[in-house]
Amino acid sequence: MKISIKIVWSVILIIAVFSSCKKKLVNSDKIELPAAVGDHQIIEHFAYTLSYNEEHEQADWVAYELTKEEASSTTYNRTDDFRADPSVTTGSADLSDYQPTKNTYARGHMAPAADFRWSEKAMSESFYMSNMSPQVHAFNEGKWMWLESEVRHWAEIYNGVYVVTGPVLKEGLPTIGTNKVSVPERYYKVILDLDEEKGIGFLMPNKDIEDSFKDYAVSIDDVEAATGLDFFPALDDKTEEKIESTLNMSLWDFKYYK
Repeated sequence: MKISIKIVWSVILIIAVFSSCKKKLVNSDKIELPAAVGDHQIIEHFAYTLSYNEEHEQADWVAYELTKEEASSTTYNRTDDFRADPSVTTGSADLSDYQPTKNTYARGHMAPAADFRWSEKAMSESFYMSNMSPQVHAFNEGKWMWLESEVRHWAEIYNGVYVVTGPVLKEGLPTIGTNKVSVPERYYKVILDLDEEKGIGFLMPNKDIEDSFKDYAVSIDDVEAATGLDFFPALDDKTEEKIESTLNMSLWDFKYYK
């Protein structure tokens, strides 16, 4: 069957226009990165990027893209090689700050190790102390872990998502260890599904939570108000406003809603 050249060029033109429209949504190839926080050091590791807050000895935010293939991978297991981050020029928190872990706080991953089972290097780098924050054990092993599982589920069914996670930092927080690592009262996580132009945020207290993590879902704007951060500034203003200002739970398929 012969296909006319005119039809072929029409199809090519339609594809080009569609691709151009999608690209206009984004003004950078680093979609996941929030706006910089003052002069805080930005550190780019193999699979994630973070902004290090020297005053609180932990990250303001940790950001990364999680693809469908990465989320479903089980190739590599945890390395548990917790260690200081050599890339932090002012010196990161140290493993000793969290000792003894059973009597104080869990070394809570911001970017979870289970998100990096696709790469030995990424898995190992997830254990840098710059990626840790002091979490109540029951929180770290409870609803926070279930939320992390949910994000991997969304990455699989929505063909990848962008994730930003961190503590809600403020003055006057209690500290642990020689380096005086702040103990946050709350943590946040924001997720962007660019293909379907939707986003969701979570603000969760650092304690043993009995109800579902779904009860802590908020708009991304709400997380920005609580943290003072600016998420997804690479999006064009219209798209950013649409995604961040609303919370529509019906757009998200919840599997791990415990």
